[in-house]
Amino acid sequence: PKTAPVAKIAQLLIFGAKVMLVDGTYDDAVELAVKAANEFGWYCRNTGYNPFTAEGKKTAGFEIWEWSLKALGDTDKPLTVFVSVGDGNIISGIHKGFKDLVALGWMTQMPRIIGVQAEGSAAIANAFNAGTEEITPISATTSADSISVDMPSDGVRALRAATETNGQYILVSDEAIIASIAELGRVGVFAEPAGATAYAGLAEAISKGVVNRDDPVLVVNTGSGLKDVNAALKAVTEAPIISPTLEAVKENL
Repeated sequence: PKTAPVAKIAQLLIFGAKVMLVDGTYDDAVELAVKAANEFGWYCRNTGYNPFTAEGKKTAGFEIWEWSLKALGDTDKPLTVFVSVGDGNIISGIHKGFKDLVALGWMTQMPRIIGVQAEGSAAIANAFNAGTEEITPISATTSADSISVDMPSDGVRALRAATETNGQYILVSDEAIIASIAELGRVGVFAEPAGATAYAGLAEAISKGVVNRDDPVLVVNTGSGLKDVNAALKAVTEAPIISPTLEAVKENL
């Protein structure tokens, strides 16, 4: 979509991709990409549409398992994993990875998976809260462009990632998402809005008693803040322009 952050477009162009900006929504761009792939015989790797994307993303589940063995050891409490959700492919891929590990007998306790969506892009959360697997399209409006989706292409599996693990879906405001970018920065993590959404979900979960402060928790950051610098700048105070003197530095301390 033409509204994609310029840094994402720049990356594609630099690596030699032929980029066309669609005058429409994320969903319009996805639909057109599928049609174009069918028309011209291209390989379509759209998230949620191509089954290999979930297979790739499930390796995050393997890495979480490997990390938890080292970091947590034996614990009676299940790990709770927070994942931001748009199309639903990342959360469903992680869930699939966990299921593979359980089937192999390597993971004895299924982690609880919490999906986090922006209030303005809540198609899957709406279905979860309604107790149904029927995903109803919405008109998404959120500053977290990576999870701004009208009709999630992997919605049902994303829903089951929560329902089958004793998890749930949590909604957070755009204001909380932007504030979370700055909070994560203070501990050395620079996240794009979609990545910060998962952390905002953790804060909301703690406030509602969904998790306790001593529960083992992992928050998945799904994207670098360099993907959307304009959003990051909304989370901080603008840097002043000063004259090249010590006096000017002192005045701005």
